[in-house]
Amino acid sequence: MRQETILVVDDDENMLEVLKLRLEGHGYNVITETGLKKALRIAQTHAPDLGLVDLKLGHESGIQLMEELLRIFPEMPVIILTAHGTIETAVEAMKLGAYSYLTKPFDRRVLLQQIKNGLEKTFLSREIRRLRALVEERYGLENIIGKSAVMRRVMNQISRVAETDTSICIYGESGTGKELAAKSLHLLSPRKCKPFVAINCAAIPEGLFESELFGHEKGAFTGAIKTRKGLFAKGHEGTVFLDEIGEMPESMQIKLLRILQEKQFYPVGSETPVKIDIRIISATNKNLCEQIQQGRFREDLYYRIHVIPIYIPSLRERKEDIPLLADHFRKHFSSQMKKKVNGFTPEAMKKLVFHSWPGNVRELQNTIEYAVAMATCDRISDDLIFDPLKAEPADIKPLKAAKIEFEKNYLANLLTATGGNISRAADLAGKHRPDMYDLLKKHHMKASDFKNLPPKPALHTG
Repeated sequence: MRQETILVVDDDENMLEVLKLRLEGHGYNVITETGLKKALRIAQTHAPDLGLVDLKLGHESGIQLMEELLRIFPEMPVIILTAHGTIETAVEAMKLGAYSYLTKPFDRRVLLQQIKNGLEKTFLSREIRRLRALVEERYGLENIIGKSAVMRRVMNQISRVAETDTSICIYGESGTGKELAAKSLHLLSPRKCKPFVAINCAAIPEGLFESELFGHEKGAFTGAIKTRKGLFAKGHEGTVFLDEIGEMPESMQIKLLRILQEKQFYPVGSETPVKIDIRIISATNKNLCEQIQQGRFREDLYYRIHVIPIYIPSLRERKEDIPLLADHFRKHFSSQMKKKVNGFTPEAMKKLVFHSWPGNVRELQNTIEYAVAMATCDRISDDLIFDPLKAEPADIKPLKAAKIEFEKNYLANLLTATGGNISRAADLAGKHRPDMYDLLKKHHMKASDFKNLPPKPALHTG
């Protein structure tokens, strides 16, 4: 373990000797000095973790030394020592940045406790800064890669709504980066120093949902051998990210709605409410409006979580970003695997751009990882882009795209056969008139476009 260094500055050499012996006896590395200028020079050389500075250094000022030390080391705690303690000098020292203030003669135990607390503060500040840098490096807005117009709109929307405390619902297919968007929203918000708790609603068995989210008391059910804090409590004052919220059981939807309304919940087996302050960010790859119509999602909860919707486009909708993303993943995996892979052949890049990417960015990432791992030269060739056993046949479309194409063609044939008559088309399709209008709107089609076309033979539904 690293030995902390304490700089002690006092014009009384006897005091310096006593403090040095006492602090070294408790495992600290101690540097002593009597004057302001020498203390500054030695501090710049040794970068101490904490300063013990006498208020009066002969004809020099301990407060001036403290200010100089804090200018060089802004997070270093400085404890002011003085035999001339007054409330005025204490207030002045604290206002100018002193960590604490002790009057001579001071209690040894109080001094040691002040030093311990000050060093813990320094350690925590450094650790928070280190972790924040790591998280921002991985999840900051600059890491949402894309120059396409649709992605610029998404990033602009994220930057505008992040500082609000409003509930946000992120929509997008699997693999588009919904959690990355949620983490960016958190890091750009006033809650960025508080917890970010991600909950995958599709991965929690229904019987464990309540315990996982709200926690439980010891003995609340068989197997509850100790009290356990739930994920909502862990997210207090921070952000709770509910991924795949469309998979949340209805019984839990009711409880979540109550939490959003009352800002409190009861752990399983407890009669004492736990108050929480959280921001909810949800995500789903489902159409929640359709889920509501099918009775699978509560409409009142929908209006609570859907205050600000953000739509993450599929990779098919942002093909101009594929070269950027592919190069980003190539650099990442080349560094991780310690392999010199400098780029792609034109054929390989063409193959990447023209692939339909049903798995979106996640699929692209896995594809590049495979290619880098298998590469035997400094450029990725087209034969490495897809595992031959898993390559997508060129003439087969993803199911969702095939369904959309079929539905659009069916509508066109139906309206052509009926001369654009919505009532007749609805009868033949076995649908209600409003449903037909919804389908037309979905596919950006107009019945009037089919009224002057020569009619085709009537469609048979049987």
